Amino acid sequence: MRDPLAEPSDLIRSVSRALRVLESVGRAPKGLTVKQIARRCELTVATTYHLVRTLAYEGYVIRREDGTYIVGLEVADRYRELVTAFRGPQAVGESLRRAAVDTGYSHFLGRFVGGQVAITATAEGPRTPYLEDLVPGFDEGAHATALGKSLLATLTAEQRFRYLREYGMRPFTSATLTTTEAFEADLAAGDRRGMQLELGQFRQGVACAAVLVTPDKDIERRVVLACALPASEMMTSARVVRAKLLTVARAVADGIAAEA
Repeated sequence: MRDPLAEPSDLIRSVSRALRVLESVGRAPKGLTVKQIARRCELTVATTYHLVRTLAYEGYVIRREDGTYIVGLEVADRYRELVTAFRGPQAVGESLRRAAVDTGYSHFLGRFVGGQVAITATAEGPRTPYLEDLVPGFDEGAHATALGKSLLATLTAEQRFRYLREYGMRPFTSATLTTTEAFEADLAAGDRRGMQLELGQFRQGVACAAVLVTPDKDIERRVVLACALPASEMMTSARVVRAKLLTVARAVADGIAAEA
């Protein structure tokens, strides 16, 4: 939700409205008519018609034969560019893919983007249950994932409190931590363990572990590495998982440093 108090004085209304239209269409995989878009965006039909025609011309929405609009292929192109920019050097992607092949576990990189915890790269492993949400750009549930915990652990307690207050502590499962007191205790346990961990807090039956790759004074240059696996395997292999994560983290750090 947008904060009205943060609205810039030089906001270009037509651009803002076009983005609202695109967001509405994106949330409706079956497509929307111009009238439906207008209702959802609280715009006049005439204004919506002009915005939709412009977006269609640029390839960001597509008009189907039944008169409804769906997201266009230009959105996919922008997403691929985002994934490439987020991932960083090619060596980093190769390190993630090797780790996924060697262990069978899906691996993830994450960092702060615009002050918010986000996944920036992924490599799927066949032994990890499919997690459709965990793709580059995913920026929810920092309190429920080991990746998010590892990044939030680099903040001060006050910074973490503000972050959790702003983004909330949604209960993804019955095991999700939903109080700052429990969360702080969990981070402290992770620090002692040398690896942040969650067991079924984001998705039931799935566990995630994470370690810090690159500490940095600049919050948005801090990178963490995580892997996800069946919770039953984490219970018996935590030390092995930590050792392998640290090895991959060093390779990723070397890849990032080589491009610096």
